[in-house]
Amino acid sequence: MQTKLTELLNIKHPIIQAPMFLVSNVTMVTEAMKSGISGCIPALNYRTLEELRAALRELKAAKVDGGAFGFNLIVNKSNVKYKAQLDVICEEGCDFIITSLGSPEETINRAHKVGIKVFCDVVDLKFAKKVEQLGADAIIAVNNEAGGHRGDASPEDLIKELSSNCSIPIISAGGVGNKADVDNMLRYGAAGVSVGSPFIASVEASVTDEYKQACVDYGAKDIVMTERISGTPCTVINTPYVQKIGTKQTWLESVLNKNRKLKKWVKMIRFSIGMNATKNAATKVTYKTVWVAGPSIEHTKAVLPTREIVNRLIN
Repeated sequence: MQTKLTELLNIKHPIIQAPMFLVSNVTMVTEAMKSGISGCIPALNYRTLEELRAALRELKAAKVDGGAFGFNLIVNKSNVKYKAQLDVICEEGCDFIITSLGSPEETINRAHKVGIKVFCDVVDLKFAKKVEQLGADAIIAVNNEAGGHRGDASPEDLIKELSSNCSIPIISAGGVGNKADVDNMLRYGAAGVSVGSPFIASVEASVTDEYKQACVDYGAKDIVMTERISGTPCTVINTPYVQKIGTKQTWLESVLNKNRKLKKWVKMIRFSIGMNATKNAATKVTYKTVWVAGPSIEHTKAVLPTREIVNRLIN
């Protein structure tokens, strides 16, 4: 399974363990690297810059041959910690950064100066061409089967369109739960895959047993889109609580979002409220179960160690 992605990151298998808010951690990524794939953690998983710095140093010490690690940055204005997080990552070093929800220009310029590769989340050809022109090393093609914030195009359509029109590697994000799915993405033209939801139900994940078990008990048909998390449509498990509160933004938010001057602030407030609700559901027992996941949990039949989930993806 040697591809442009395995060459870029010097890994054995063309798989990135996707960054997941509150789920990903140093232990998960360390196990991913030991299994011959790469792993990535959202910088926002760390409350302070000191904690982020400590995680970077721990991962550098744990790094093995045939493994690579990176960090995910939210690069739009809703993340007031972005610039300081980028400072720390560039100071300490890692193999790659994945940018999301904003312009990656500053991240690309600064990361390349210290030898860090930058992969950029995109959902269509327009933005893929933009990040390629800015100097991105690879494109994360977020399709309509991704968990969390997803795109509109199918995996096959998006990969084929981007690989036909871009000269840098395409990494498919969404819809991968077993080796057959990996093989399909590579056959469409992807250089690798980014896999998130199957790792929620890993022994090492930093979430409650209830969240992990939900990924076992629910399936693809139970995934719905909600506007109540970050202000951008996001996929969650359709628990009774999600059914109760609904998936559409409130009437007031809908009105305020049409005001150009207020839209940014409304989105920041919704982001803060939604992230707090997600954090509570992921880290403590609560009836307010807002669990982010994608349809690839269909293949999750038990809570397993990371290495066994990787084995399902490569064998």
